[in-house]
Amino acid sequence: MKVCFTAAIAFAAFAMIKADASAEEVLAYIDDRSDGAALVRSLYNAINRKEYARAYGYFADTQPVGGFSDFSRGYANTVSVEVRIGKVTTEGAAGSVYAAIPVAVKSVEQPQKIRLFAGCYVARIINPAQQAPPFTPYQIEAARLKEVEGPIEQAIPAVCDAP
Repeated sequence: MKVCFTAAIAFAAFAMIKADASAEEVLAYIDDRSDGAALVRSLYNAINRKEYARAYGYFADTQPVGGFSDFSRGYANTVSVEVRIGKVTTEGAAGSVYAAIPVAVKSVEQPQKIRLFAGCYVARIINPAQQAPPFTPYQIEAARLKEVEGPIEQAIPAVCDAP
């Protein structure tokens, strides 16, 4: 009996360690601006980690309306976000590369409210070969999302247009 009890405690401790490792993996710091999809994943990683200054910093000069205070206040009741990214399209124009990123975002808010948003992000990078220091990686130029219904998998737009 004592062996079974000890084994049960060890198993429970292992399960708790495993659960903690999973939580750490989910909340690992991600800052990847190598392409449009990676940039959007980094944005939502920052939001999940409550790092609103980092999230706000992913936007170019066309930052969200209302400034940083309104941006961060907009997430006051947000517990977590999940982003799904569709087929990204890229095109070059006048020395820049634009990426159109279709997304669906599931937002879990307090008290126990789930909201779903879908739409498009447009990210831009000046051709890296043409840049002078300091280097500027991909930045979000535009975000057009609206609240929608349905499962997250079906909410992702089929296509987004780059400018």
